[in-house]
Amino acid sequence: MSAALSLSDILVRPDVWRGRLAGAEVPALSSGFPVLDEELPGGGWSRGALSELLADETGIGECALLLPVLNAMREEGRWSVLIGPPHGLHASAWGAGGADCTRLAVIAPASRRDLLWATEQALASGTAGAVVCWANAVDPAQVRRLQVAVSGRSTLAFLFRPLRARPEASAAPLRLILSPGRRGMLGVNVLKRRGPPCGRTLFLDVPRPLAWREDHDASLARPASAASASRSQRPIAVA
Repeated sequence: MSAALSLSDILVRPDVWRGRLAGAEVPALSSGFPVLDEELPGGGWSRGALSELLADETGIGECALLLPVLNAMREEGRWSVLIGPPHGLHASAWGAGGADCTRLAVIAPASRRDLLWATEQALASGTAGAVVCWANAVDPAQVRRLQVAVSGRSTLAFLFRPLRARPEASAAPLRLILSPGRRGMLGVNVLKRRGPPCGRTLFLDVPRPLAWREDHDASLARPASAASASRSQRPIAVA
């Protein structure tokens, strides 16, 4: 029996392919969190691909996770579109977080069908720099439609879904599980990505410019809609 080969011997073989993440040919934008970029193909959020974010709780830093992206859209002079957010938005808070409120559109569809239609149209247009959608119920065929709509675009696409969607099939190339982390940080587990699996939990020290006092205007806790838009929200386009 021949002697066992070492790992270094195997890796120099011409018939062995070494997969890479950060060096992959994937158009991407840095997430703003180096520890997360290390685990994302291309070294950041993929452009032209759907990123699925699974979480059962709000206020754990899930929106703050995307603040660097919104800041990047400000620098690029591109629109960001938020579709079906679970709570009302305050322009000052989002502006402080890096969003360009003059190019931030908030859409509050009346039905799930309208929500998915609006998201698909926003992605397919290719004009938005970032599109973020919150959907409680999406079947695999609808997720695939969103992935097809954004494919080949330079748009960043994010789909928030509840954790119960974890075992469902998904066409999204990237799926992350978000959870409360230690000392107020955000815990991130990579459920699916291009490349090898990631077996560790990432803890991100996300900024919290969106946090407000408990006695703040209670209207901010109501679901976003055209009817609930206040004067303080006018820099944000609501449709």
